[in-house]
Amino acid sequence: MKAKELFNKLDTDFIKPNMEDMWVEMMQPIGEFLTENFKQRAMGLVCDHTEEIEQVFTAVFANDKVIRAVLDKGVKNALLFVHHPMDWRLDKAPDIFKNMEPELIKKLKENKISVYCLHVPLDDFGEFSTSGMLAKALDLKPFDTFAPYHGAMAGLFCKTECKTLTELKDKFESAVGHKVRVYPYGDEELNGKVAVIAGGGLTEDTDAIVKSGANVFVSGITNCNDYSKDAHELLKVNKVSVIGG
Repeated sequence: MKAKELFNKLDTDFIKPNMEDMWVEMMQPIGEFLTENFKQRAMGLVCDHTEEIEQVFTAVFANDKVIRAVLDKGVKNALLFVHHPMDWRLDKAPDIFKNMEPELIKKLKENKISVYCLHVPLDDFGEFSTSGMLAKALDLKPFDTFAPYHGAMAGLFCKTECKTLTELKDKFESAVGHKVRVYPYGDEELNGKVAVIAGGGLTEDTDAIVKSGANVFVSGITNCNDYSKDAHELLKVNKVSVIGG
């Protein structure tokens, strides 16, 4: 299909006028490769390399490993659709972001492979949101939102039928296919209310989690380091357990 048609459809369906994002300043070192539109709003079409799109690859991060995997396919007229236009490693704090390598971007251009990013728009609660998909995978029922995030609402308060922390942990492990990390700061018995923010949501609106009365918080990256130790301490003091996928 025509690339412009797809990009316009994605823009219309996901990007709200009040949304903003944070990538532009961090991505200045590769600014020559970015579209003017992306430089202004930090979302949508990152690198414009093709007029036709015959294949789409999806990934969380536009990191070197992902880009090389796409290039190794030997395809042309393709799209790499990502949640983050940079690599993101919270365990590397404070240097948690890394730009795409210029030489790899040049190879994407040579092969007519564009890059499109929806970060805040996919973190905003809706049918395809990151937190919404995580809640769905865990059979959680959202009833309210929290954690304002660059014009989006990233967090969900949900109801669960899981009776214990271990039961929810087991369900999480079954959903993601690997072990998860549990910080048992609260009671083993759950009170039916779960706070959820996918990704690195541990440091987003922790006060709201405490005030909600939920006694377990589910997220993605939950490393306890200099970046997140205050959030961990607040949840520990208030007996809110944490499960990280």
